[in-house]
Amino acid sequence: MLDFNTIEQLDKIATPFYYYDMDLFYKTVDHVAELAAQRNLKVHYAVKANAEKRLLEYISSKGFGADCVSGNEVLHAHECGFRPEKIVYAGVGKSDKEIYNALMLGIEAFNCESLQEIFVINEMAHHYGVKASISVRINPDIDAHTHKYVTTGLYENKFGISQHEFDKLIEIIRKSEHIDFFGLHFHIGSQITRVSEVFALECSRVNDIVRYFEDKGLTVRNINLGGGLGVDYDDPDGNPIADFDTWFDTIAGNIVHREDQAVHVEPGRSMVAQCGTLISRVVFVKSGETKNFLIMDAGMNDLIRPALYGAYHKIENLSARMRTFFPTHQAYDIVGPVCESSDVWGAGRLLPLSVRGDLMAIRSAGAYGQVMASRYNMKDIAPAVFSDSLEEATAAVDYFA
Repeated sequence: MLDFNTIEQLDKIATPFYYYDMDLFYKTVDHVAELAAQRNLKVHYAVKANAEKRLLEYISSKGFGADCVSGNEVLHAHECGFRPEKIVYAGVGKSDKEIYNALMLGIEAFNCESLQEIFVINEMAHHYGVKASISVRINPDIDAHTHKYVTTGLYENKFGISQHEFDKLIEIIRKSEHIDFFGLHFHIGSQITRVSEVFALECSRVNDIVRYFEDKGLTVRNINLGGGLGVDYDDPDGNPIADFDTWFDTIAGNIVHREDQAVHVEPGRSMVAQCGTLISRVVFVKSGETKNFLIMDAGMNDLIRPALYGAYHKIENLSARMRTFFPTHQAYDIVGPVCESSDVWGAGRLLPLSVRGDLMAIRSAGAYGQVMASRYNMKDIAPAVFSDSLEEATAAVDYFA
C-alpha cells in the first residue's frame, strides 16, 4: 500500500503512467532466485509479461535465462544482458528472418511448435552451416482451469505438438542432421491458482511423455515445464509475492528426472504483476439515472486485459486516502476515454465518494500492461515511473507545470 508521501509525489506527475515498486520487484526476483537454487531449477523469465529495460537488466543480472516469443524479444533480451546461451525462443509463427537472427546469435534453443517448423529450421541451419538446438513443445492435454484465452495445453490448439504426431516427430528429429535435440517443452496456461493440483498433474503427464520419447531412443536432456503461476488480483497487498514455494515444491515432489536432466521453468506474470500499478486520474464524474460513472484518463490502450479477457484489477482512490472528509462510499462504473464500449475498468465498484482530479490506482498491472499498450485513438503511450526515482520523474513531467 502506498504511503502518503508517495501519493503526494505521484499526484504531481502527469497521468496516466505506470508506477513500479522497485523494492517489491527486487524482493520477488531475489526470492525466486533463492528458491530455484535450493531446488536446482533453471529459470527463464517470460519476456512477454513485461519488457521494461530496467526490469530485464536486473533479472538477467541474477543469472536467469529469457523465454522469448518473437525475434525482437530475442534481440531485446540480449541487449538487456541475457546471454545467448540462456535464451530460448518459442512461438508458433517464427519468420525466416527471426529464425536467422536467432541462429546467428547462437541461442540456447528454439522451442518448436510444429513439425514443419523443425523441417524449416533444419534446412536453414544447413544453409548457413550451423547446427540448431531445438526443444519440442508438447501439448500434454491438461485443463489448467483458467480463462479459455490463456489455456494453451489442451489436446489440439495452435500451440505445440499433440500425441498423434509423436512417432512422425521422432522420425523427423532422427533424420534432421542439422538439429541438436535439446529436450521437451511444455506450457499448459497462465494465471493458474490451483497450484498443487494442476502442476502435479502436469508433472505426471510430463513423466509419461518423457518416458515415451526415451523408450523410442531419444535422450531428453532438458525438461521445460513452462510457467503459468497465478497472482492474487483481489488482494495484492495481502499476497504481494506469488506462491513460488508451492509451485517449486510441487515440481520437486512430482517430476521424475535423472541427475543429467535439467528442469526448467518460465515465470513471467508472477515475477512482475504485483510491482506494477497503472496510475490514472478522474477527468469527469458522470451521473446517470441508475449508474454513476468515473471517466478516467487511462484506457484500454494502456491496459487491455479487462477489455480483452474481462480481467479483474483492484481499483483504489488514492486521493481519498489523503482527505478526512467525503467518507461516503458509492458504486461507480469506472471507464476509460477510448471510443469502445469495452473500455471499462470495472462495473459497480464501491469506492469513496470521488471527484474530478482524483488520483486512481489500477493494481497488479505489472504484467501484460505496459507491454501490450497501443496508440489506439492516437493516445500517448503511458511512461514508466520507478519508486526509486520519483523526484526525477516529478521534475521531468510535473502535472502542475
